[in-house]
Amino acid sequence: MRIKKGMTVRVNSGNHKGKEGKVLRVTPKTNRVIIEGVNFIKRAIRPTQDNPSGGFAEKEASIHISNIVIMHGGKPTRVGYKILEDGSKVRISKKTGEEIVVSS
Repeated sequence: MRIKKGMTVRVNSGNHKGKEGKVLRVTPKTNRVIIEGVNFIKRAIRPTQDNPSGGFAEKEASIHISNIVIMHGGKPTRVGYKILEDGSKVRISKKTGEEIVVSS
């Protein structure tokens, strides 16, 4: 999977097209990601001692990985790989050729 937690991505299709955010969670088994500030859903909260009135809470829902694109240097890009001289494998931006570093 080419998308990692902490990367900045842009939604390129669907109701939230054009929105950008940081990846909060990646689920490789279902090919879905949760992005900060995108695709909010409302969930009912049962009354508890801490919250006696209950109510509704909004949280981010997952988006399929095919609907997002990685942002690197403020521009959308695809991910490629390059083997360095010391034998290590690094992720690079296909658009610029620069190494992609994920800041968590």
